This record gives sequence, C-alpha cells and structure tokens, in this order.
Amino acid sequence: MTTPTFDFSKVSTPYFQLTEEQLDKLGNAMIFLSKAIPDLSKTKLLKLLYMLDELSISKSGIPFFNLQYKLWKLGPVVEEVFVELSDKLIKFEKYIDVKFENGGAYIYPKIDFCDDEFSDNDLELLNDVSIRFLKTSAKELIKYTHRLDSPWRNTAEVNGVYEKLEEGVITSTDIIIDMKCLVNHNEYKKCIFEHYIEEH
Repeated sequence: MTTPTFDFSKVSTPYFQLTEEQLDKLGNAMIFLSKAIPDLSKTKLLKLLYMLDELSISKSGIPFFNLQYKLWKLGPVVEEVFVELSDKLIKFEKYIDVKFENGGAYIYPKIDFCDDEFSDNDLELLNDVSIRFLKTSAKELIKYTHRLDSPWRNTAEVNGVYEKLEEGVITSTDIIIDMKCLVNHNEYKKCIFEHYIEEH
C-alpha cells in the first residue's frame, strides 16, 4: 500500500500545533499499538489513530485525541503526524522508530508504554482496537473509513470531492473531516461532543 505523493514544502498549517498532552498521548498510543501489532505499517498506524477518535466519539461523544483529520484519498489523516512519520522523526523521536523496509515504513517502539495521559476508558478502547484490528490490513482499514455514512465519506460528498478522491484525480485536500456526524443521531452524545470541542 503506497501513500499519496506529498510535497513537504507545502505543509498548509504551522507545523505541530498539537499540545504537549496530545503529543505525549499520541506517542504512547503509538508505542502501545506497535508493541501489540507486529509489523505495524505507517499507513495502518495512521488509520488506527483515527479509529481511536472515531470509536471514542461514537461511544461516548468524547474524542480520544481531539485531532483534526484532513480529507485525503487514503482516508482521514492528521497532516502533522503524517509528515513526522514520513520524514526525520522530531516530536516522536523519543517514543518510536520508523524503519523503511520491504518497500514500506514500519513503526517500532523505543521505550515502554506510559499510561499517564490515558483514562480507564481510553486504555480499554486502546486495548480493544489493538485486538479488533490486529490482523486487519491497511487496505481494509482504508475501505472501512470510506464506508457509507462514515465521516470521511460524508465530508467528501458534502464538499463535492468524493469522485475526485476515489478516482485519484486528487490525493489530498485541506478539508477537515466533520466528526460530529458520528453523534448527530444522539442528542446526549451530541451535547457532550459540542461541549468538549468548545472547552478544548
């Protein structure tokens, strides 16, 4: 599975607007997932990070990382994280190694997992995701994120770029995926989600 061609000179947002708490939580989530899932590719890791947010919002209305995912051909992507994993590690250097082998990029833990930034619910979800998607390929995860009524699909259709992305006419956009659609059917979760976003 190859990733879209990306021009690193055109990063559209200031590099790493993520908070220290988000970085530490992301770094440790990468450690956990790369320990739990052998031969974890960069593409699969990016999809699993997204799945943690999607499943957390669907379950409780509260995001796991509270990240902004852009609408790219291969699914939702946090641009800052993609750039970091595709180039020389800086922010995540103390947490993981990225090794380029067998035609792909693979993630390996550098240090032990630390759960300081994780709630009990977070840890349960992290464990569930590592088990549920243990043998799921990156290609299958991409297909899952593109499913009917998914945030990726809804955002692509609303913005009129679904066909262009599917056909490969474009491989990336600056459009932020609307995660709110995950809770629109439940007023209680919708209120929790909106309140969380306002507070953070």
